[in-house]
Amino acid sequence: MDKKERIIVYIDGFNLYFGMKQAGFDNFKWLNIRALSESLLKPEQEIVGIKYFTSRVSNNPDKQKRQSTYIEALGTVGIKIYYGHYQREAIECRRCNNVRANYNEKMTDVNIATQMLVDAFQDNYDMAMLLSGDSDLVPPIKAIHDIFKLKRVFVAFPPKRYNNSVAFVAKGSMIIGRKKLMDHQFPQEVIKPDGFVLVKPVNWNY
Repeated sequence: MDKKERIIVYIDGFNLYFGMKQAGFDNFKWLNIRALSESLLKPEQEIVGIKYFTSRVSNNPDKQKRQSTYIEALGTVGIKIYYGHYQREAIECRRCNNVRANYNEKMTDVNIATQMLVDAFQDNYDMAMLLSGDSDLVPPIKAIHDIFKLKRVFVAFPPKRYNNSVAFVAKGSMIIGRKKLMDHQFPQEVIKPDGFVLVKPVNWNY
């Protein structure tokens, strides 16, 4: 029997989340990313790792609790989490001189690029499946294809995140549609290995 193509999946958590939010898919935030990723495979492929990249929300206790619950749910299906920074920036209104806080996610693209390249050097995959439409990832995708002739990066674009420059350098791409998201949700309750029950957040509007 022929050996299956080894796949590592790399998920840009904020890119996926805000793509779904922009598309109006607010009911699909309780997404089982392992089940979704497996549904994107061909019969001759197998997942050998899933890496989820995000930043801890720090400006709102309710948001923090919802995010923590979801990250714990991802952990129950063997997804490894990588953290960037949720950075606070002060924005001043030129008209009224009021200052308000704005929060931006930092380092996710660097973390994804690093992991994709390290895994390529260590021969951990045959194909990297990237869930993101961030054009900052064009250089590492090109580098992988230039250096590792037998490896490829396939891009699954989140809703509303299709990017021509990313699609151009990828060796294959698709857009994740509404039905894929709807069909691969966690159950209402997710049981952790220690028996603790995680419940889908009721008000999930962050």
